[in-house]
Amino acid sequence: MATVERISISLEKELCVKLDRMVRESKAANRSEYFRDLIRAQIVEEEWKNDAQAIGTITLVYDHHASGLPARLMKIQHGYHAEILSATHVHLDHDMCAEMIIARGRAGRLKEIADRLKGMKGVLHALLSMSTTGKRLKKRDRHDHPHHHDPHHHHGS
Repeated sequence: MATVERISISLEKELCVKLDRMVRESKAANRSEYFRDLIRAQIVEEEWKNDAQAIGTITLVYDHHASGLPARLMKIQHGYHAEILSATHVHLDHDMCAEMIIARGRAGRLKEIADRLKGMKGVLHALLSMSTTGKRLKKRDRHDHPHHHDPHHHHGS
């Protein structure tokens, strides 16, 4: 178990009232847990700024009838095969699809992938969510991930 350091902070009454409201509205058990969560989130943010190794998910919602969009999305993903670990494709209805892409690499590179996918005409929503362990991730062999194609998409149609 990690050793615990006790610290003390001083806050104006109005700020303390707001803090207690935020703690209550969060899932944190108490102020200490709330502050620990804030500090951890800030550490992750700093690591992203420093282009640290990260793991991320990119969630896309798009109209698969958009002219050539599925093939263009796949082409972009192939260009990042070293970072993309897995992709799951879901048919939401007759027109709409969702895709969840799990990727690992430098934070800047994951943001680059998400921005390229997000910029495609027909993509209605794209969200990148990243996290990091704070530890250096081991490099992967470029060819050690499964490679799946969606049998429902026909190229050249």
